[in-house]
Amino acid sequence: MRTSARFPQTPIATDICFGILFGSLLWITWCVYQPGLSGTFLFDDYANLPALGNFGPVDNWATFSRYITSGFADPTGRPLALLSFLLDAQDWPADPAPFKRTSILLHLLNGALLCWLLLQLGRAAHKPKREAALAAALGSGLWLLHPLWISTTLYVVQREAMLPATFVLLGLLGYLHGRSLLASRPPSGAAWIAGSISICTLLGILSKANGALLPLFVLTIEHVFLRALPARLPPPRQLKTCLAVIVYPVVTATFAYLLYQGYVGLVHGVPAFRPWTFTQRLLTEPRVLLDYLGLLVLPRPYSRGLFNDDFIASTSLFHPWTTLFALAVITGLLVFALRERKRFPALALAIVFYFAGQVIESTTIPLELYFEHRNYVPALLLFWPLALWLTRDGALARLKPLIAASALLLLSVETYAAASLWGEPRIQALVWAAQNPDSPRAQAYAASAERSMGQYKPAEARLRTALAAHPDEVQLAINLLGVRCQSGSIAPSDIDAAAFALRNGSNRGPLTFDWISQAIDLARNHTCDGLTATTLQQLIDATAQNRQATDSKKFQQELLDLEGQLALARADTAAAQRDFLEALKTLPDAGVALKNAAILGAAGLPEAGLQQLDYYRQLVPRETMPAIRSMEGLHQWLLYRDGYWDNEIAHLRMTLQDDVQAASNQRPSVPQNSRP
Repeated sequence: MRTSARFPQTPIATDICFGILFGSLLWITWCVYQPGLSGTFLFDDYANLPALGNFGPVDNWATFSRYITSGFADPTGRPLALLSFLLDAQDWPADPAPFKRTSILLHLLNGALLCWLLLQLGRAAHKPKREAALAAALGSGLWLLHPLWISTTLYVVQREAMLPATFVLLGLLGYLHGRSLLASRPPSGAAWIAGSISICTLLGILSKANGALLPLFVLTIEHVFLRALPARLPPPRQLKTCLAVIVYPVVTATFAYLLYQGYVGLVHGVPAFRPWTFTQRLLTEPRVLLDYLGLLVLPRPYSRGLFNDDFIASTSLFHPWTTLFALAVITGLLVFALRERKRFPALALAIVFYFAGQVIESTTIPLELYFEHRNYVPALLLFWPLALWLTRDGALARLKPLIAASALLLLSVETYAAASLWGEPRIQALVWAAQNPDSPRAQAYAASAERSMGQYKPAEARLRTALAAHPDEVQLAINLLGVRCQSGSIAPSDIDAAAFALRNGSNRGPLTFDWISQAIDLARNHTCDGLTATTLQQLIDATAQNRQATDSKKFQQELLDLEGQLALARADTAAAQRDFLEALKTLPDAGVALKNAAILGAAGLPEAGLQQLDYYRQLVPRETMPAIRSMEGLHQWLLYRDGYWDNEIAHLRMTLQDDVQAASNQRPSVPQNSRP
């Protein structure tokens, strides 16, 4: 083969060139992400990060243990992701900049681990040292600088998607290292393989469920790439044993779970708040994956962002027609990869690795249809085949450096533009709304941004247009009421529209209940014309007629709590006490008892607050030890062990009793008649 003089050829010069190139790529990545540090928290950040302050500052073992077990996503609660947030803050509210900075650093770490992995794969394929090194640097650089990762890296909560990548990469590196030791030191090699896969799979799962895919990635590299190489040796016996004992059982369990989820979806359907059926989800995901691949292959700075609720579900193979087309393309890619893996091992590995990385989040589990961050791990190897081609001598040898530099420059510019948008939340909201005109979430978010800037008329016009197209979208209806409160008065037609949405829409409980609770305060203080006890009762009644109200005791309890708050606003204390007691009876809960007792105490009814605590103790004479079947169970067990609820109830009881005593002391005494 002709040797090119484009790159240094000596080992030392190659190492220096490699170090300078990859170090420069890390520095460029750090620079292009900097504009995003001025952004704010978004959406699910507010659902997850406030746990930092739920039990006070995380500055002792008790608050630490309660915080680290407070996660509600996945059966594990994702404690390692929660642990990582403590690097940035130990209380809430907090500054978003440190969170985003740590996520950028984690992205750089993942890029460095990826570079190391690609270097090891290149060496395993017996690539020349120069080619292997430069392809590793370039392949990881193309991944690092891709603009699609902006919505993963700068969306703080998606550290849950980044940490599994860290442990997957570490696990694969340990596996390759152990595999290389098997020929000379079989016990050490087997220990490396077993330890790396076991530990990193566990740590990955504790970050997010898709960390369980590490064993599947090991099989993909082993069978699609390493065993397809021309000069491969038969796999050692110890490797077969490790795979049989550690890898195959986990992969089998993963697919068994996915099949079980498929059975549940076919027999019982999906949750009521999903606007599609299980079959529609399966039909839609090939289109979603093809759309992802389009974004990866043809990057652009402004993609769909966080708003994907307007992605149309497929109802059959032919509606829309791209359903069958996407399924055919994906099938063709997989068939090509498996059939041609000996001719194009790196390309085959990239294709199979990508689809293997999607099997949890893009198949039978009824998650939302579309999220860009689901590509973060699957796309790790996607740019390596291109990098190998660009660093290989042969055709277009003189143009390849220019192509590589142009690609890196283009990605840098696009990522910088995307990061700049993330650093300007108000502008970002308007851009996202323009890009996703059929997304109710995007329009509601843009209207909130316009409201924050005092642009009430544009916000109202936006919401009315969106609500006309999506009359059952609760977030649009209640945002419209909020705009009308600030800009004028709420009309009866606005209340009717909100009632229709609350009655017929996919009700997002916390959003609805929190807004109505705040609206009750507005009505009590007469600060919003048209928002009265009567109109709020209409909205609560409409919410009670939603189909979700009959499916969830928690939903019913929240409704009774709202009824009680509204009764208090009407000064109907007897009705408020009855509603709060009925809420406790519906679903006995110490937190609800404490909240409602505190509400009654703050309203000047400490005796009624004590009655709430007494009734809870009547329903639950003593706290019982919860079963530890999930992270939530462990969390409740810790609270039980520490006597948390007993202490909180005792503290509030003492406060209410003091209030009762103080009120008694302030009552005027009745003078006794003196004897003549």
